[in-house]
Amino acid sequence: QVQFVESGGGLVQPGGSLRLSCAASGFTFSRSAMTWYRQGPGKERELVAGISSRANYRFYADSVKGRFTISRDDAKNTVYLQMNMLKPEDTAVYYCTAGRTAAGPRLYAYWGQGTQVTVSS
Repeated sequence: QVQFVESGGGLVQPGGSLRLSCAASGFTFSRSAMTWYRQGPGKERELVAGISSRANYRFYADSVKGRFTISRDDAKNTVYLQMNMLKPEDTAVYYCTAGRTAAGPRLYAYWGQGTQVTVSS
């Protein structure tokens, strides 16, 4: 059974940082590209970042380039999203999932519960 458990969200001021974590199970993590999506209030879910199975390729949406960094630890079946210089428009629920590639599309229909990130002063 595929599972994604996201954590690390919270309330942060503009310009601040957060590190999200996602523990995955139920599939061969080390052979899978992993991706982070987000869904802001009243917006569609969008791909934010992705990392290839060997971590030799990373994808970033234009809106987060230079501010977010995706990484993975195959020993822990965990993918991370380091978010720096956060902006109010980064406010969203963040989800991770496995992808066909680092740029998507996703492999599984299942979504975890996500983790809420709120950027506000």
